[in-house]
Amino acid sequence: MAHKSALINVMDAAARKASRRLLRDFGEVEQLQVSEKGPSDFVTSADLKAEETIREELEKARPEYSFLLEEGGKVDGKDTSNRWIIDPLDGTMNFLHGIPHFCISIALERDSEIFAGIIYDPARDEMFSAEKGQGAWLNDKRLRVSGRSQAKDAFIATGIPNRGRGSTKIKALFSKELEIMMPLVAGIRRQGSAALDLAYVAAGRYEAYWERGLSAWDIAAGLIILREAGGTASEINLGERMLETGSILASNGRMHDAVSDMLRKASRA
Repeated sequence: MAHKSALINVMDAAARKASRRLLRDFGEVEQLQVSEKGPSDFVTSADLKAEETIREELEKARPEYSFLLEEGGKVDGKDTSNRWIIDPLDGTMNFLHGIPHFCISIALERDSEIFAGIIYDPARDEMFSAEKGQGAWLNDKRLRVSGRSQAKDAFIATGIPNRGRGSTKIKALFSKELEIMMPLVAGIRRQGSAALDLAYVAAGRYEAYWERGLSAWDIAAGLIILREAGGTASEINLGERMLETGSILASNGRMHDAVSDMLRKASRA
C-alpha cells in the first residue's frame, strides 16, 4: 500500500520479526539432514517459535483480540468479534528439504468475515497484503489478477494429495482431474504452499488454483488478498464455505467457470 494502515503495519511487523528467526533456522536445515535428531523436530520447533513471536507481537498491539493458531488452536480474547488466523510456516515440507518456498500467513477475521491479511515470503522478501476495500499489494506495488481467459494460456496451481493426506477416493479423483486438465492448459504446478498459491493467483502469476483438505489458516489471508486483487474464490463445488470445508477453487475470475467445468467433468467420469 502506498500508505499502509495501522492494521497492516501491525501484521507486517509481526511477520517480519518472526521471519528473521525462520530464515536463520532455514539456513541450518541442510546440516540437520544427517543429524541424529533429524530435521523434523527442528522444523516443528521453528514453527512453534515463529507462532509464539507472531502472537506476542499481535497481542502487544491488539491485546483483546482472539486467535486461531495452527499450533496453538483457539484462544478466546475479550474481543470475540476480531480474531487473528495464523499459519507461522506454510510450506513446511519445502522448509524441511531446504527449498526456499514457504511463508507466514496472518489474517484478521472481523465479525466472521476475513477483513485483512498478509502473506510474507521471507526468502524473496515479498509481502502480499490486503485490507477490505483497500486493494491488494505486493510490497508497494498494486496487485491485479491476470487477464488471461483461455485455458490454453493458463497456468494452474494445485496441491497433490500425498501420503497421509486424502482418501483413496480423493486421490483417484485428483488423478482424473489431472488427466482431463493437463492437455487443455499451458501448465500445472505443485509448489507446496497453499497460501503462496493464492497470493500468486492474486499477482497474476497463476490463472487458477484448486485444492482440498486445507485448514482455515492455510487460506484465510489468501482469500482477502485474492478478492482485493479482483479474483474469485469458491469451494470446488462452487459453495462459499471454504474456511469450513477446506475445499477451494481460486481464479482470476475469467477462468473460474472453465476450471470448474473441468473439475466437475472429472467427478462425473
